[in-house]
Amino acid sequence: MKVMGVEAIYPRKRTTIPGGPSGIHPYLLKDLDINRPNQVWAADITYIPMHKGFMYLFAIIDWYSRKIIGWEISNTLDAEFCQKCLKRAILLNGPPEIMNTDQGCHFTAEKWQELLIDADVKISMDGRGRWIDNVMIERFWRTIKYEDIYLQSYCSPNELEQGVARFMLRYNSVRPHDSLDGRTPDEAYVEKLSKIVC
Repeated sequence: MKVMGVEAIYPRKRTTIPGGPSGIHPYLLKDLDINRPNQVWAADITYIPMHKGFMYLFAIIDWYSRKIIGWEISNTLDAEFCQKCLKRAILLNGPPEIMNTDQGCHFTAEKWQELLIDADVKISMDGRGRWIDNVMIERFWRTIKYEDIYLQSYCSPNELEQGVARFMLRYNSVRPHDSLDGRTPDEAYVEKLSKIVC
């Protein structure tokens, strides 16, 4: 098959497909003191292996509190499920000051960027090949996969969605974080937000 240039058609794990250069923005978080909720959100898409097949999970995390602001599951890598999640997150929590993502085509797309610009959000993007620039969401991917997804081996999209919903609730509301002095992401988010409002 190799000599003939023939290869099997199967789903690839790669979720970051480079976007066009016109939609790429500079990285704004270097040396930034992130000290309050809704100052910086980060977003990304990850591949979810299942018992049979695969799905994609998109999530938005508040950098300061580690709270998952919104999430969405899809069986395709279309851009609409990311945009739907972003709209809902802004509607429920208000817009962040900065949104940080990688340079994938979902985030360099005109529609995604229009949603952010219309909400007066500054757009920040990781340097090419620099996963460390979006370390908060990358750490969350490791957490959900090793503490839930790899252990469960979900069989259906419906089962996956229910399992992810349970994990998100536990992660945001029950699971204490050392980096938050033993508070949950919900507690850190609401506590600091209420001080800012008052």
